[in-house]
Amino acid sequence: MHKGLTLSAVEERFPVAGTFTISRGSRTEIRVVTVEISDGVQIGRGECVPYGRYGETVEGVIETILSLAKDFAQGLDRAGLQQRLPGGAARNGLDCALWDLEAKRAGKPVWQLAGLNPPKPIQTAFTLSLDTPENMRAAAEKNAGRPLLKVKLGTDADLERILAVRAGAPHSTIIVDANEGWTAEHYLALAPELVRLGVALVEQPLPAGQDEVLSTIERVLPVCADESCHDRASLSALAGKYDAVNIKLDKTGGLTEALAMRDAAVAAGFDIMVGCMLGTSLAMAPAFLVAQGAPYADLDGPLLLASDRGEAIRYEGSQMQVPVAGLWG
Repeated sequence: MHKGLTLSAVEERFPVAGTFTISRGSRTEIRVVTVEISDGVQIGRGECVPYGRYGETVEGVIETILSLAKDFAQGLDRAGLQQRLPGGAARNGLDCALWDLEAKRAGKPVWQLAGLNPPKPIQTAFTLSLDTPENMRAAAEKNAGRPLLKVKLGTDADLERILAVRAGAPHSTIIVDANEGWTAEHYLALAPELVRLGVALVEQPLPAGQDEVLSTIERVLPVCADESCHDRASLSALAGKYDAVNIKLDKTGGLTEALAMRDAAVAAGFDIMVGCMLGTSLAMAPAFLVAQGAPYADLDGPLLLASDRGEAIRYEGSQMQVPVAGLWG
């Protein structure tokens, strides 16, 4: 039990490199919540990214986190936290901060405490923001050397966009993310064309809660659940509709559930993508552990920012290096 822990949660803002656009809108900066938990000697840190799609706000998440100050002072630990809060950004920030604190107190890395193998560098996807086909071709040409490109779609002219991206990056593997912007008719019309163009996967083509049709059609292009998939409890409803799941710590409510969900999803026959909200290296570091061995890693958040945290994760092209202990874990 951790006795006498104190905690803080503050908003921090980081500028996006240019503008980041998906089917729901555009951003030029990100607002994250930085969580610190201290035992009076060591300080554990975590980051979470509240997401309006799930009814979260920065202010609400900070309020939820700070409401547990008395609980932590009285001995609430990471196991108890899983019962105390539901999945989501607030629990993610706290859970990752507790892992970081445990690692510092033990003098051992988080991977060792969690019983994982030593982490190795991984290849991450690089995201191309939703734009005109011409601009997306230019962005693809600029990043044509990257092995895996993730392309934001979800509006009319999606086929033209992929044709443009493929022309700009003829050798990259492409995955696409419709962010709930398609209908079943869109999928049936686009999927064969996208497969022909070398697209390997589509994320969340249909709105969560309106995806039953995926179990009744031939999925010639594999489908990955994102907004339909949050934690282990959501896996059973995905069977027969999805081929893969996107695990994000801000959905699972932290590293603890993310690791358990990964194992459960693999056992259930799903391919794994480990993704992220648009966050800094502090948010990517725990997700990096979940992404070890996953077929798809989409942890390029820091590459899309104009500035990052100190002791940031180093990326060599699309290869994400092992985070340094001074950052997290």
